[in-house]
Amino acid sequence: MNILLFGAPGVGKGTQSQLLVEKLDMKHISTGDLFRNAIKKQTDLGQEAQKYMDKGELVPDSIVIGMVEEVLKSLDGHSFILDGFPRTRAQAEALDQLLASMSLSIEKVISLDVPQEELLKRLTGRRVCKACGAVYHETSNPTKEDGVCDVCGGEVVQRNDDKEEAIQKRLSVYEDSTAPVKDFYKSKEKLVDLDGMGDTSEVFERIKSVLR
Repeated sequence: MNILLFGAPGVGKGTQSQLLVEKLDMKHISTGDLFRNAIKKQTDLGQEAQKYMDKGELVPDSIVIGMVEEVLKSLDGHSFILDGFPRTRAQAEALDQLLASMSLSIEKVISLDVPQEELLKRLTGRRVCKACGAVYHETSNPTKEDGVCDVCGGEVVQRNDDKEEAIQKRLSVYEDSTAPVKDFYKSKEKLVDLDGMGDTSEVFERIKSVLR
């Protein structure tokens, strides 16, 4: 089953996607990872995307769709999880057309819901290793030594976009931009709203119940 995992920054999409990969052998497609990998490898699409990102502009839908198409072609029939895409109704419609052309589809769109107050707690406490990207949290998953990565010994910092003012803006943008996308999938009777509160295993069991 192919799914789209929805949710505001901080709901736990990355954590749940990792579990789905480990436990159900699904493939995780994150547009953020696609951008980073394409730019690092200097692919044609990566170079095009970087031109827009360097100017602080949004990457055009055609480039994003192109990156998604490349990775879908490499999956060899594996079930997949889309995370972070689509972000607009236009992208959702373009994705539908792409999947149809490949005889694929999204069966379920799972939207994880967490109150904004909780999201702020989660995100403002998040810390990331500058060297290897390992993620920590000040209260729920701190480093053994303050500011030092347990994995590689690199410097662990708070990202600028994890500061409260930036988070408030990100959450506002998310709500404004994704409401039409949720309506799009609701009209197709694919949208499932799930409670994202509780520990990781509880949320994972809810997701598995939907996939059954």
